[in-house]
Amino acid sequence: MTDASVPFDLVVIGGGSGGVASARRAAAHGAKVALVERDRLGGTCVIRGCVPKKLMMYAAKFGRELAEAGPYGWTVDNARFSLATWQANKRVEIDRLEGIYSRMLENSGVTVFRGNATLSDSQTVMVDGVTPIHGKRVLIATGARANRHAVPGIEHAMTSDDLLDLSEVPKRLGVLGAGYIALEFASIMQGLGSSVTVFYRDHLPLRGFDEGMRAKLADALTAQGIRLMGRSSMRSVEASGDTTWVFAGDESFEFDAVLNATGRSPNVQGLGLEKLGVTLAPDGAIAVNEWSETSVANVYAVGDVTNRMALTPVAIAEGRALVDNLFTGTRRTVNHASVATATFTMPPLSTVGLTEEAAAAQYPNLRIYETEFRPMKVAFAGGTSKTAIKVIVDDASDRVLGVHMLGDDSPEIIQALAVAVTMGATKADLDQTIAVHPTTAEELVLLREVSRRVTRG
Repeated sequence: MTDASVPFDLVVIGGGSGGVASARRAAAHGAKVALVERDRLGGTCVIRGCVPKKLMMYAAKFGRELAEAGPYGWTVDNARFSLATWQANKRVEIDRLEGIYSRMLENSGVTVFRGNATLSDSQTVMVDGVTPIHGKRVLIATGARANRHAVPGIEHAMTSDDLLDLSEVPKRLGVLGAGYIALEFASIMQGLGSSVTVFYRDHLPLRGFDEGMRAKLADALTAQGIRLMGRSSMRSVEASGDTTWVFAGDESFEFDAVLNATGRSPNVQGLGLEKLGVTLAPDGAIAVNEWSETSVANVYAVGDVTNRMALTPVAIAEGRALVDNLFTGTRRTVNHASVATATFTMPPLSTVGLTEEAAAAQYPNLRIYETEFRPMKVAFAGGTSKTAIKVIVDDASDRVLGVHMLGDDSPEIIQALAVAVTMGATKADLDQTIAVHPTTAEELVLLREVSRRVTRG
């Protein structure tokens, strides 16, 4: 094992996606790299976030597809779901993925230390207060954790970590919040058999997304039987035995379990940042510039701990850009404005580029193209769910500023379309593209009629 007293070129704190990607990229550049992780390698995304969540989403989606199979000629009798079976198989898969992360680091030549990391100075990291690791540079990639202060009694609610470890589906689930995590798990658990109620303070769920698409997602979730309690004044959470109550306004609501999805806070506690003089933003995140540099020389930060854009691929991109800059002399940055994203609700909502509200604030004249339809698969089965597409175009340049899509397969479609939007595609480019028929995605290149025009002022 490498002697911890020998200086490293880079010490990475955090073994999540951003930290591991940064460490491996630095090692590939010939740097001597150490990584410190206090928990499991893979971080939130792999161990208790994106991956197990999507595996649970697949489980819920199978249930919906079984119900749609009849008109296609399939007879499915006595279908039952066992969360305990899914749980056991999930653990095997997460263990497998963690093993891959461990081997990737080992094969890259990265030295891994296990324990809590504290910065004693800008080039020294203490592990569990006893083992010093000296590095020319330190990168903080410690991610974020669930908020625990939204309302009194919030400690009686589960976090998404807890929900992913359940072995039985709660009959009645309350969800506090209406962001990614809240809506995804509300949709998933309803699909697995829960009766779900979602509480949030805004008029629509999923703040920050396109207003019109938020409304369409709200309608879709309501149509599935999810109860949306917008403009809720959440006062407290209380628990007794197997029952948990949510007090909102003048009413009380009784559940078998409540999910705390009121947001996440950067993991900065115990790192010694205040003593070192690292500046924190008002929300507690580590303040960085476009190069991921903190206020202290030789100390850097990427990913959710900076709260710039809390998405796994963004953390990876930020880390790799930083490491390339440090060890190859480039000056790369990450363009957060063109990042595509998706909420894995049922149906999923996916987006790239500007919302209509943001575009209207930046451009004087817009053309809006919209369509809504029942996909072939749904229509044949007699279903009522619809796919909605919205394309926002700058009237002066014809450039596509944003694309928003609600419907099955939209995350895959948006990922491919993000290449075109990032490259500056125009509406004319979409119009000149030949459709693949019959597909849902072809609607994106068949939109011809302007739904409406938006003029500033």
